[in-house]
Amino acid sequence: MARYKEYDYSQGKFIPIHFDKQILPGTFEHTLHYLIDNEIDLSIFDLRYQNDDMGAPAYDPAILLKIILYAYSRGITSSRKIARCCEENIVFMALSADTRPHFTTIADFISSADQEIIRLFNRIMG
Repeated sequence: MARYKEYDYSQGKFIPIHFDKQILPGTFEHTLHYLIDNEIDLSIFDLRYQNDDMGAPAYDPAILLKIILYAYSRGITSSRKIARCCEENIVFMALSADTRPHFTTIADFISSADQEIIRLFNRIMG
């Protein structure tokens, strides 16, 4: 009679994850992460936020750009799917520093920041 190794789906396991170690050099996500953090001036987004004295802190536009551009590069265009990726996919978690923006935040950023994004890319390409 055949013998098989025992297994148990009800067991748990804690796996330590360092998000900065998940963005590997030589990958698209590493390049995207580096460019947005080090080479691109994102100050054009600052005027959108008037929450210095009051209001909740906003998601950093760098985080939103990283996850949106990474998602688009993978053929993911739905804000709901992008938000779900930030909860389930380790690369999205790493790019977003595990901030998990809600899909409405992602959709609002995409639809309302279009002019800033166009100006940003025109400066890069210009």
